[in-house]
Amino acid sequence: MKRVMITGTGSGCGKTTVTCAILAAMQARGIRTASFKCGPDYIDPMFHREILGADSYNLDSYFCDRDTLCYLLDRGSRQAEFTVIEGVMGFYDGGSASAYMISELTETPVIAVINCKGMSDSIGAVMQGFLQYRKPNRIIGFIFNQLPEKLIPVVKQLCRDLGTSYFGAIPKHNVPIESRHLGLVTASEIAGLQENMQTLGALSEQCGMPELLLALPDSPVPAYQAPVIPKFEHAPAIAVAKDRAFCFQYPENMALLRETGCEIRFFSPIADSELPESDGLILCGGYPELYAAELSANTAIRMQIQTKIRNGMPVIAECGGFLYLHRSLRTKDGTAYPMADVIPADAFPCDRLQRFGYVEMHADTNNLLCRKGEMIKAHSFHYWDSTDRGGDMTAVKQNGTQWKTGYLNETMYAAFPHLYFYADPEIAARFVRRCIQYGESK
Repeated sequence: MKRVMITGTGSGCGKTTVTCAILAAMQARGIRTASFKCGPDYIDPMFHREILGADSYNLDSYFCDRDTLCYLLDRGSRQAEFTVIEGVMGFYDGGSASAYMISELTETPVIAVINCKGMSDSIGAVMQGFLQYRKPNRIIGFIFNQLPEKLIPVVKQLCRDLGTSYFGAIPKHNVPIESRHLGLVTASEIAGLQENMQTLGALSEQCGMPELLLALPDSPVPAYQAPVIPKFEHAPAIAVAKDRAFCFQYPENMALLRETGCEIRFFSPIADSELPESDGLILCGGYPELYAAELSANTAIRMQIQTKIRNGMPVIAECGGFLYLHRSLRTKDGTAYPMADVIPADAFPCDRLQRFGYVEMHADTNNLLCRKGEMIKAHSFHYWDSTDRGGDMTAVKQNGTQWKTGYLNETMYAAFPHLYFYADPEIAARFVRRCIQYGESK
C-alpha cells in the first residue's frame, strides 16, 4: 500500500488540480486508487469521485481522534494499491485540524504543491521555508504547478540542494475548475469534466509524475482501535435527500448509518413526486438557493415532508436542508420561493460568509441528538441566513465567539451547522433509536 498527501503552500495553489491529475493518471493506468480530503470539504471529493467512480472520504482531526482517523483511512483504502490524500488550505494552516496534523497522526508522506507563476529563484525560498518551518514534518518533496518548461532544471537543482525530492511539474494549462461562494463549482456542473481530467492526467504523465509516485515505499496505516458502532437488529429505513440542490453529504455518515443496520433510501426533492417509505429523514446541505424555483414547484414532496415532520418523523436538516424547511427562501434576485414551511422563518442571502468555522454546540434542552448540557461538534459555512435561526443550542467557536442556533426537539435537528457522525457515533445511534420508535408507532 502506497500513500501520499498532496498539500500546498495555500488555498488556490493547485492542490485539487494536481490531485485530480494524479487520480486520472492512476485510473488510466489501471491502478486501484483511493482518495481522501482533509477537513470538512464536500466539493473536492466530488471531483475525486467523478474520476474514480467510487467514494472519496474526509479525514478531519477536529472531529476525529487519531484512532478514528486511522480507522477511516484503513477502511477507505484497504483495497487500493495507491492512496491520495488531498490537504486543506496551506499545509500548516488550521491548527489542530491542519493537513500537517493529519499527516502526523496518520504517518503519511507529504508532497507540497507550489504555484510557481511569477517566480524563479524565489521558489527555493518557499521550499526551504516549508521544509524548515516546523520540525518534525513528513514533507518528502515538491510538485511545481504552472512552471515554465525552461525552469524544470532549476527546480530539480533546488530539490537536490535542499535534500528533498522532485515529483514533477504541471505546465501552464487551460483546464478550468471554476469557483462559487462555497468553493469550487460541483463536478457534475462542469461540461466535459472527464475530458478535462484526462488532460490533467496526460500532463502528469508527461513529467513522469506517476512513475515517481509509484516508486515510493509502502506506507502501512498505523495500528488503531476501531470506534464502537452500535448495531440494531431491526434498524429503520432512512430517506436521504440527494440531488443537485442537496449534494453536501459525508459518505462516512451514510456508512455509519448502514453499519448500525439502517437502509438508506435516496430521493430528490427536485425531481421525485413522493418521499420513499421510511422511518426517518435527512436533508443535507448543498445549494438549494440555486434551485429554489424547482424545489418550490415540487409542491407534492414539500407538503409530504411538512406533514411527516409535523407528525413526528425524526429529521436531521443541516444548512441547505435547514433552509428548505423554512417558510420561504429568497434568492439573490429578490424572489421569495415557498419552501416546506416547517420552520417559522424566512431565509435570505448575505454579502459574505456567515459564522464560518468549527463550532461546539451546547444543548440548551433535551433533543433528538443529545441531552441538555451535552456538546456536539459541528462545522458551519453558509452565505444565506434566517430571520430566526432558532435558539435551542449555543454554538461556540474556537476563538470564543458564540451565538444561539437551531430548532431542536425530541424528533428534530434543524440548524445551519453540519454534523459528522464519527465525531460521536452515539449521535447517529440516538437518531436511529428515535427512527425505530417512530416506525413502531406508525
